[in-house]
Amino acid sequence: MEIILARPRGFCAGVHRAINIVNKALALYKPPVYVLHEIVHNTHVIKELEEKGAVFVEELEDIPSGSRAIFSAHGVSQAVKEQAKLLGLQTINATCPLVSKVHRRVSLLNTIHYDVLVIGHKGHPEVVGTCGHASGSVHVISSPEEIQDLQINDPSRVGYVTQTTLSLDDTAHLLTALRKQFPDINEPSRTDICFATSNRQIAVRNLSESVDLILVVGSKNSSNSNRLREVAEKKNIPAYLIDHAGEINRKWLDNSKRVGITAGASAPEYLSL
Repeated sequence: MEIILARPRGFCAGVHRAINIVNKALALYKPPVYVLHEIVHNTHVIKELEEKGAVFVEELEDIPSGSRAIFSAHGVSQAVKEQAKLLGLQTINATCPLVSKVHRRVSLLNTIHYDVLVIGHKGHPEVVGTCGHASGSVHVISSPEEIQDLQINDPSRVGYVTQTTLSLDDTAHLLTALRKQFPDINEPSRTDICFATSNRQIAVRNLSESVDLILVVGSKNSSNSNRLREVAEKKNIPAYLIDHAGEINRKWLDNSKRVGITAGASAPEYLSL
């Protein structure tokens, strides 16, 4: 059996940055350092940081007053930032800079009285945080079918942003429908889908041309990892999302002469070696 590694794969710059922020905070301030939500969506990363003294919580109220609190790479709402101040927390922002750029665009569009369409997965932490930067009308859409039901104040004043970890293909279909519905829609100067997400999807698309099976290393709650699996499946290549090698089912490998391996942008690259 031949194993082919996708390039690029594994950590993106935003994930590296967020993890480094937690490590530096632990070294500088000593444990415990608290993190609101998972710093990135990967079980191995979370476990390693917990062993060093990071404490992951789901609610700000679970953090003792005066403690250091880190916001995850996915970003948080303005309300969360304000609540942290009221609770007396010393905050450190590990939000990915590309996500912060999306937040600024939401604020700007609302300031000039545009309805903002957030293209993304409802309930995902990044989408929740992005919507939390709106000061006016904001709508989350996940499929073209939802466009017809939108209640827009002025169809000539509509703009959009996207979750940074979406599928290139799915987003393209949705944008086609949006442009048809709102010919004057205000678009970002470049796609909000980050380069690390798009180039990993392109690598899997190319890899699918020459392999019988693709294994995607990443955690089940990782959006970008799930999108890599979907890219392979759309090319009619069996693909499985695994957290580590121990999750490989030997039956998957039957009749597979060439197996491709990639890793999501939140997965340590050593797991895919």
